[in-house]
Amino acid sequence: MKICVVGGDGRAHTLTQVLSRHHEVVVTPGNAGIAESIPDEAAAVDADLFVISPEEPLVAGLADELRAQGKRVFGPGADGARLEGSKAWMKEVVAAAGVPSAAHATFTDAAAAVAHLDTLAPPYVVKTDGLAAGKGVLVTHDHAAAVADIEAKLAGETFGVAGTTVVIEEAMSGPELSLLAVCDGTHAVALPPAQDFKRVGESDTGPNTGGMGAYSPVPLVTEAMVDEVLRDFITPTLAELRRRGIDYRGTLYAGLMLTETGPKLVEFNVRFGDPEAQVVLPRVTSDLGQLLAEAADGALVSTPTISDEAFVTVACASEGYPASPLTGDPIDGLDRVHEMSGVSVQYAGVAHGDDARLVTAGGRVLCATGHAPTIAEARELAYAAAEGITWPGRFFRTDIAAAAAKEDPVR
Repeated sequence: MKICVVGGDGRAHTLTQVLSRHHEVVVTPGNAGIAESIPDEAAAVDADLFVISPEEPLVAGLADELRAQGKRVFGPGADGARLEGSKAWMKEVVAAAGVPSAAHATFTDAAAAVAHLDTLAPPYVVKTDGLAAGKGVLVTHDHAAAVADIEAKLAGETFGVAGTTVVIEEAMSGPELSLLAVCDGTHAVALPPAQDFKRVGESDTGPNTGGMGAYSPVPLVTEAMVDEVLRDFITPTLAELRRRGIDYRGTLYAGLMLTETGPKLVEFNVRFGDPEAQVVLPRVTSDLGQLLAEAADGALVSTPTISDEAFVTVACASEGYPASPLTGDPIDGLDRVHEMSGVSVQYAGVAHGDDARLVTAGGRVLCATGHAPTIAEARELAYAAAEGITWPGRFFRTDIAAAAAKEDPVR
C-alpha cells in the first residue's frame, strides 16, 4: 500500500518511521529531516491511504476535501474535528454523552469571565476556545495573572481569534494519562497509554508547550483502566457524534486526569499526540497502516499487537521556546546519534542551511527517543541521544519519565 502522511512535525516523522515497516510512504510537506518528504500538495498525490498528522488541516476540512476526491482518509472531517477546534463545543458534546469532565463555563466578555473567576478557588484554569498549538492553557494560583490572561485572550492579543472565547475550568489534580484510540465511526481500539509533559520547565513549572517529552507504558495504568476509558469516554463520545450526524473516522485522543474520584476528561484531541506518538506508535508491532485503512473504511477488524518494550522521548527545543524561539542555528552531533543502538530521532522544526546541514527552524526542533526493556533503560538512551545533539541555546527537560523509571518493574 502507498500511504501519504500529511504534515511536517515530529508526529508525521514518527508515522513515517512506523508505517514504512510495511508500506511505501511519502510525506507532504514534510521537513528537511524527513527523507520521504515530497513537494506536492496532498490533493495531487496518488496514494491508497492518506493519514493527516496535525490538527490545523483537520479543523480546516482537508479530510473532507480529500474524501470528496474519492481518496481514502484517516482523519475526521471538519465536523468531528471541532472537538479540538472548539473547547466549548467539545464540552457540550461530552456533557451530552455523559463523559466525566471538569466543570466549566464559557465566556466572550471579560467582565463576566472575571466575575466567574472570583467565585473559584485557585488554581485557576483558563483555556483558549480555539487552536493554540498546545500553548493556550494557563494554570495558575495567581488571581491577577489569571485576570490578565483572560483579558489578553479575549482582546485577541495573545492568540488572535482562537482566544476570543475562553473556557474557565474547575481545577483537577492527579496523574495525567494520554490514551489514543483508532476509531471507524462506530467502534474503537485503544493504542498503548502514555504520559506526556506539557510544561516547559523542570518539575512541571513554567508555561504550557506543545509537549516536552513522553513515555509509554505507564506503570500505574492497567488493562482494566484502558477498558474503562474506552467504555466511559471514547464509545459514548462516538455515539453522541453519530447522533449529531458525524461519522468520526480517525484518532480520538483522550487527555485524562486520574483524580481521587476516578478518571476525568481534560480534553479530546482529534489526531495522534505529539510527542505521545513518538512513544506509542513504535510499540505497535502489527501493521499500523492496515489498522488505519480499516478505520478509514469504517470497518475495524484488526486488533493491534503491542511490544512490551518501553519508549521514552525527549523534546529538544530552541532558546526562547515557547514564546519566541530562535532559529537558524546549525545542528551538530546527528551522525553520531544516528549510529547509536536503541535510539531514533524524529525531526520537526528543521530546515536546510546554506551548506545543506540541518538548522533549527522552530521551537521544538526534534525529539530524541530511546527504547529498551524498561523505562529506566529507555530513558538513559533518550538522554544520551539528547545530550549528543547540540546547537546554541538548545535545551530540554531533564526529568522526563524520572518518576516512572523508579516505578517500572524489571520486565
